[in-house]
Amino acid sequence: RMLPKKYGLTRMELDEFAAKSHSKAARARELGLFNDEIVPVGEVKQDDGIRPGTTVESLSKLKPVFDPTGGSTTAGNSSQMTDGAAAVLLMTREEAEKRKLSILGVWRGYVVKGVPPKIMGIGPAVAIPAAVERAGLSLKDIDVFEINEAFASQAYWCVRELGIDEEKVNPYGGAIALGHPLGCTGARQVATMLHHMNRTGKRFGVVSMCIGTGAGAAAVFEVEQRMPSL
Repeated sequence: RMLPKKYGLTRMELDEFAAKSHSKAARARELGLFNDEIVPVGEVKQDDGIRPGTTVESLSKLKPVFDPTGGSTTAGNSSQMTDGAAAVLLMTREEAEKRKLSILGVWRGYVVKGVPPKIMGIGPAVAIPAAVERAGLSLKDIDVFEINEAFASQAYWCVRELGIDEEKVNPYGGAIALGHPLGCTGARQVATMLHHMNRTGKRFGVVSMCIGTGAGAAAVFEVEQRMPSL
């Protein structure tokens, strides 16, 4: 909640970021791009938090939640409260080949960096460059970034601070549209990103998020070849 004032982020910028998250997620759901990563549970076969009709105008009507008079963070440009579960299966190449499992992606590196607790939302902007460097790459080498949208303020600022092409960020929307179930988000991001990369022929991707109490985490993945079945 401190980021908008500290870094001069406007309500319009945050609402535009949030509206795009819903728009991208709605399009992906309509095209069935989430289907391969979702295991239906009873009647639940898709995420129900996506609001296709979300616009900057509709979001502008919501009241700020932290600072009622001059704040810019609202329920609409923050991650929604959602139940969810996700899983990622990680093993050696030898084990995967022995079990005749298709390799969706290869784990290339992981970094956790500390940041001031009061502005923990900036964590991805610190962790991403470190993780990319550890993997022997540069930001320009990365094709896709999955950056958790805990709040539009921190996600938008991280993208701007790193100078990342917004077209590479959360191509199917993020937590503002899909939700942010604690303990699920990281695995959900990995699943979404790897399926997208295999589907579109992308090679390198980064998953990142801020962490409460003052940290940022980022991991680098590589897709070695396009999976013909995806």
